[in-house]
Amino acid sequence: MAKPHSRTLAVALLAVALPAAAASGGDWPHWRGPARTGESPERNLPTRWSATENVHWKLPLPSGSGSTAIVSGDRVFLNVAEGPEIALWCVERRTGRVAWKRPVGPSEGHAHRKHNMSTPSPVVGDGRVFAMTGNGVVKGFTVDGRELWARDLQKDYGKFGLQWGYGSSPLLEGDVLYVQVLHGSHTPEPSYLLGLEPATGKNRFRVERRTPATRESPDAYTTPAVARRGGKSEIVVTGGDVVTGHDPATGRELWRAAGLNPDDEGNYRVVASPVAVGDIVVAPTRVRPMLTLRAFGRGDVTRTHRLWSFDRGPDVPTPATDGKHLYVVTDRGVLWCLDLETGKPYYGPERLAVGTYSSSPLLADGKLYLTNEDGLTTVVKAGPAFERLAENPLDGFTVSSPAAAAGQLFLRTKDALYCIGHPAP
Repeated sequence: MAKPHSRTLAVALLAVALPAAAASGGDWPHWRGPARTGESPERNLPTRWSATENVHWKLPLPSGSGSTAIVSGDRVFLNVAEGPEIALWCVERRTGRVAWKRPVGPSEGHAHRKHNMSTPSPVVGDGRVFAMTGNGVVKGFTVDGRELWARDLQKDYGKFGLQWGYGSSPLLEGDVLYVQVLHGSHTPEPSYLLGLEPATGKNRFRVERRTPATRESPDAYTTPAVARRGGKSEIVVTGGDVVTGHDPATGRELWRAAGLNPDDEGNYRVVASPVAVGDIVVAPTRVRPMLTLRAFGRGDVTRTHRLWSFDRGPDVPTPATDGKHLYVVTDRGVLWCLDLETGKPYYGPERLAVGTYSSSPLLADGKLYLTNEDGLTTVVKAGPAFERLAENPLDGFTVSSPAAAAGQLFLRTKDALYCIGHPAP
């Protein structure tokens, strides 16, 4: 494990000067935002910008990443690949200055154009921030940068075995930090769902998740979702040809639905994550079918809890929803707006700017933000009628999803993190 960086007096003073981060409705504490649906309650967000216009600050980065910026109060947290290690950066939201950096784990591993060991996004809550690497190192810190604990999941439970490298992000829900490892194409080790104590990193549970998937189909790069009903919750996991619901306290599987790989193909790895609103779960797979079902069943719910399916779903981008409209963008930039309850299209297919779309859409301030790999963000009016509002270019390869907080947008390219829009008071 890499040794911590020595801190200069200036950086130490800057870290102390930052006020304690407090979660608010305007934070972006999780890869898919405060509700984990791709939606933010932020208002007065910018519609137009460029690499030089409407940019509050630009922070140069040493490498690209699929990891999204996480915003909590006056802090922005980033997973960054720096030479031989993955570091967690804490950036001052108002100025773009780096307050502190902490090593998380080594950067060696299976990397390619869209992925390196920094891919998992951090998650923040209750004065702590949690970072994970594609090598399976998980660490907990205070928001001031004090390391609380460290785990190495590959040492504990065996090597990761995914065709394209590990890319799931941790999920913080209540007093449990959930980490999924769904693999099988390059390992005989079982897939599992792990629940950790946020304060100590110790296991609450570890449950194996076995499925009939073969070849590459056991691999999933998804992040769990949380379904809710009547004051109860379930952890929803997708991958390995099935959707499963788990008891949040024990990880025990409560139900499962088949149908993510109806033709039993060997290359049906899943990238786009599930999205849950109340007890409705949207479960993308490799384009078709995208399934929608109700949670809170028991046993095999394949036939009993399925609501509708869609055969033009995404491969990589995770859909966004406001609880009524479900926005789905394909890798080729084709946009659909569907009714969440019924699957009925409000519009689509609508063609966005030519390009490949790997980042997931952001829904906020009555607008939908869709960024392609060339760094071009198309802004579309939210709602049942398609209206293109703007196209905004940035320089640099982009696979990270945009975030919104404090009246600003945070967009990460291969070379920089941009803070777009006027600063909040």
